[in-house]
Amino acid sequence: MEFMTTLQGGYDEQKPSLFEILSENELSALIPPSIRYLLAIAAHRNPRYLLRILNNFDELYALLSLAIERYYLGTYGGGFTENFYGLKRERVLRIKGGETPRARLGAAHDVRETLKLRTGDIWRNLAVMVGIPYIKRKLDESYDIHAAGVNMLGPAYRDRDAYPREGGLRKKVMWYYKWFLRNVYPSVNAAYWFAMVAWNLAYLFDGTKFHSPFMMLIGSRMRRLNAADGRAIELATAPPPPPEGARPGLVSLLNPRTMGRVIYPQLLSSLRLLLPTSIFALKFLEWWHNSDFARQLSRKTNEGLELPPPIIAGPKPGTTSTPNNKANSVSSEDSSPSEKNQNLSRRDSGLAPSGPPISAITYLPILTVPFPPSTSNTEPSPFSSENGENNTSSLCPICTSEIQTATAAQTGYVYCYSCIFRWVDGTHPRQEAFMDGSGEHELAIGEDPEAHEGKGSRAGRWESGKGRDAVTGRRVLGGTSGLRRVMV
Repeated sequence: MEFMTTLQGGYDEQKPSLFEILSENELSALIPPSIRYLLAIAAHRNPRYLLRILNNFDELYALLSLAIERYYLGTYGGGFTENFYGLKRERVLRIKGGETPRARLGAAHDVRETLKLRTGDIWRNLAVMVGIPYIKRKLDESYDIHAAGVNMLGPAYRDRDAYPREGGLRKKVMWYYKWFLRNVYPSVNAAYWFAMVAWNLAYLFDGTKFHSPFMMLIGSRMRRLNAADGRAIELATAPPPPPEGARPGLVSLLNPRTMGRVIYPQLLSSLRLLLPTSIFALKFLEWWHNSDFARQLSRKTNEGLELPPPIIAGPKPGTTSTPNNKANSVSSEDSSPSEKNQNLSRRDSGLAPSGPPISAITYLPILTVPFPPSTSNTEPSPFSSENGENNTSSLCPICTSEIQTATAAQTGYVYCYSCIFRWVDGTHPRQEAFMDGSGEHELAIGEDPEAHEGKGSRAGRWESGKGRDAVTGRRVLGGTSGLRRVMV
């Protein structure tokens, strides 16, 4: 890339190539998902302490990045990953051309002191390094939740989300926010990436000193570290001399002055060694989970284990439960394995199970739908068993029509995307008709028609299945975001 710069003008040895900047940006973008992945694995073992941290990861990571990047900008002149690539940030002089080649050769130290970031420049760079990526991540996440699948649900679902004229201020603000995500944010996102590509191309052909439009707005640019920077960094990271009049001897580590002047800078400086070490550790873990060696080792370890037979808890197979008998009720979360297999086998054969699943929290029966009977003349699907038999049907269990845009819930059942999305969201017409006690779908699986005759609404006596799988009644973790498209 230096060759391309030389063709356009004079060679600048302190100007980093576009490849260096893009590599640094890619490394910086890989750190948040890597930490989130490790935190998610650790949260499975200690959810009591780590689940709240995982749920607020973006905010906590932004605060941690703010502290680390502020220290590195003030000490090393560049960000955490920029220092790993030997890069720094400096101010752009408001002179013709913005360059002082003779002064840089004759008085490199004075030029560095003139161009180094001031306090205001540090905070402006922090806004670009921490603030803009945080806002971008939150907008992308909100778009995936509120706007990405709305067009696939059809105009009927969009009409439900009308302006709340009688709602509170928070509800109205949320409506405007969703409207912005659906109608304006795609154009804003496209303009953002178009501007980034345009500035990168201009920087590549030496058309500008800034590789990003945000860097141009704050008046900073990327440069390589030189000998003067190395001497200044060495002086800045040297341990401070003891204060005058201090008594010789051991210094307490709990002393606030020691914590602020010695331990805190050394701790942040040690992150320079932690970054390459963590990259090596992540690559090793990736190899470990993808290699056959780990599987063979775990298989040999499990061969010597003698597991006792499982203990089956709950009522005997074949017994039914009623909503009024709380002591004998069996929820979809903690029903016995034998009863689960019995109900699933009856669903697969097109028959109704022994009774509706009962919620373990409210002790109310849950609305479910029977699974369509499997067709024997269909071709094998990705959900076939080992002996080649087809375990699923091409019909959606909710609308009983051919599946459109196949989407799988966490239980493994496949539905139409619009059907399961509305079911989990609690706005499907079958759910509304059932809870109102009207329409052609007003009876649930295992419900006695005579017991409901003339009672109207089922609110308070049944659960509509909101937030649950339509066939099994199990909760779908993450709500509608827990649904996954199936590529057939």
